[in-house]
Amino acid sequence: MIAAGLDLGGTKIETQVFDAGWRRVEGRRDDTPKDYDALVALVAEHVRWASGRTGAGPVGVGGAGLINLGTGEALAANLPVTGRPFPADIAAAAGRPVTYVNDCRALALSEAVFGAARGASPAVGLILGTGVGGGVAVEGRLVEGPSGVGGEFGHMAAPAHLVAEHGLPVVRCGCGRLGCVETYVAGPGMTRIAEALTGRAMTPPEIAAAKATDPEAARVWGLWCRFAAELLMTLVCVVDPAVVVIGGGLSKIEGLAEDLTAALHGAQLSGFPVPRIAIAEGGDATGARGAAYAAWQVAHG
Repeated sequence: MIAAGLDLGGTKIETQVFDAGWRRVEGRRDDTPKDYDALVALVAEHVRWASGRTGAGPVGVGGAGLINLGTGEALAANLPVTGRPFPADIAAAAGRPVTYVNDCRALALSEAVFGAARGASPAVGLILGTGVGGGVAVEGRLVEGPSGVGGEFGHMAAPAHLVAEHGLPVVRCGCGRLGCVETYVAGPGMTRIAEALTGRAMTPPEIAAAKATDPEAARVWGLWCRFAAELLMTLVCVVDPAVVVIGGGLSKIEGLAEDLTAALHGAQLSGFPVPRIAIAEGGDATGARGAAYAAWQVAHG
């Protein structure tokens, strides 16, 4: 076995072990503890379990939230780790080094190397789910900077013209800032748009199911696509990616890639091309594979 990766989220810890062809050969899954000490202990147990199958092979952890690169402390909304030196505590409890990477960045790396963006550069991974995040990969490596917040695409400002045009509420994001684009583009944001436009508290699955037959759902969907396209346009202006790979729960909506491509053409500067928009291919293993590959890159330079 060449490497292992942990996909760590608010509800589950899933560890995948990969062979030299980066095929998943074994896995383990547990519920995520709600207590910090129990979480560290269980993640360390997963690391030791993986080490028993990879020997000296690298182990990566792809986890929700951010790590302050100056202090080593974590910040997360759905893990009990905020203010704690989470990666260092995992390594100490496991008795071996681990590579820690944000889970959205892990998916971006996995899809750039093994998935829907393989062979393309630059590649952007964009997670659209209960939150919004992602990462940028160039020539099969994540683009990383000194703050560690690169890829937090959901916390860029929402497009003011769309907010004003439709009289949408400006709300405080979970990050503490006002008016983040995540508050409209994430799953709860789609519901927020529906409530503002129609007075109906429609969920994303309800909107997706009705957008072809219900004029109100179609209106909500169209505006949501415009918000998402403005986010994509910002990424085009900054990164100019060849491919944007969409993951997360909203990526399962039928026709998403096609509708976002059409909306992005409407947002792009006249006459200029837009990147290919694709749906993530890696399934449940993609985040763990990205974490494992990030650890393998650290080990092999």
